[in-house]
Amino acid sequence: MVPAEDTAAAQPGRGARREHRYRRRLRTRIILSFLLLGLGLTTLFALATLYVRSKLENQLIEQTLEREVSNLVEQVERNPDEPPFFLIFDARTWSPQNAFKVDPLYRDLPPGIHDVRQQAPDGSMHDYKVAVRQGVSPNGTPFTSLVRYDVTGAAETGTKLMLALVASVVLFSLLSLLLGWWSASRVMRPVSELAARLGQSGDTTQPQPLAPHFPDDEVGELARALDDYAARLTEVVQRDREFNADVSHELRTPLSVIRGAVELLLSRPDIDDKTRARLLRIQRAEQQCTDLISALLLLSRNERGHGNTDVARVAEQLFDAHRGQLGSKPLTLRLEGGPGQVVVDAPESAVTVALGNLVGNAVKYTQQGEVVVRLRDNAVDVIDSGPGLSAEDAARLFERGYRGTHAEHSQGGGIGLSIVRRLCDLYGWSVRVAPGEQQGVVATLTFSRDDA
Repeated sequence: MVPAEDTAAAQPGRGARREHRYRRRLRTRIILSFLLLGLGLTTLFALATLYVRSKLENQLIEQTLEREVSNLVEQVERNPDEPPFFLIFDARTWSPQNAFKVDPLYRDLPPGIHDVRQQAPDGSMHDYKVAVRQGVSPNGTPFTSLVRYDVTGAAETGTKLMLALVASVVLFSLLSLLLGWWSASRVMRPVSELAARLGQSGDTTQPQPLAPHFPDDEVGELARALDDYAARLTEVVQRDREFNADVSHELRTPLSVIRGAVELLLSRPDIDDKTRARLLRIQRAEQQCTDLISALLLLSRNERGHGNTDVARVAEQLFDAHRGQLGSKPLTLRLEGGPGQVVVDAPESAVTVALGNLVGNAVKYTQQGEVVVRLRDNAVDVIDSGPGLSAEDAARLFERGYRGTHAEHSQGGGIGLSIVRRLCDLYGWSVRVAPGEQQGVVATLTFSRDDA
């Protein structure tokens, strides 16, 4: 079965909640921007500081070690009997003959700079930078010179610096968060005030000016634009109301004249049956126009009218109106249900227009067979034995101006079902049109629980 289109009343307040969520999201974005900015800058500063400190420290130590080991080699090569002298380094020199006296941790190190970690006599672990270089004594004996520098203090200093930088990152991030929170509050305060005043202005028929409450800045410019828009919108609404009132009055006046004239003619006993049938048709058309004007006026004002309408009685009136127009068309109109079964809290004109469009379409497109109006709990079905419904018709049937596949040779502008949908939106009803089980179409008009 082709899925049918359902209409329901709009949910009030959803737009306000969406605007409030967007406003909070903007505030959060400002706060997060400040937080991420502070966190990113302080993190980059900390990483750059650690990198520069490590780079400079390594360069200084390595240059010093290279200088010291070169000096040691030169001393041994010049006068091996003279004891070497150093200011801050631990050094020694050995030849292959006395290499066994050297700590194996240093004995096999190749020439160059090395990082060595070794346990000190007191049991603590120390970090050393070690420079190794080889040379030849005046008597031709090869030797190896080693200079060792204890960098344990520098490593501890680096650890303390890292902890200090981490603490700085956390501190500056918190400061950025507080600054972002404060800045967001300052930035969003006029926007929040504008939203609050705009919401309060909707409680009156005339919009209250917003621009005088704001300075000449971006928010003030927005307030002036909203004032201009509200003024133009109020003017449009006022013209629409005046137009609806004028049209309603001007249309009801000739219809009242037609109704009075028809009633006067029907009261005459000397009219023939053919003339009486035509007068009754004019009377039904006048009532149909009056109901349609009343329903359209309710829609234009977006006002819910009240009443105590019996759907069975409305259906019988609609059948009576259509029976006079069937002519020789082999079509049976049947009502399943009795008076009082479904009673709706709405004006009779609204129910007549909504149900009348469904019944009118069923009668129009059904060439033979029957059209049944079936009353159910809180709903009414209009069932016909016509040509059925295509998938495209089912999807677009309630669009304004759309005419179905079988409407090529029929009159109408395709707005009847659009009016039904708008009435359903106004009263909280729902309408559904779907293909029948065997043939034809089933249109279901469901009333709200408060109405039935």
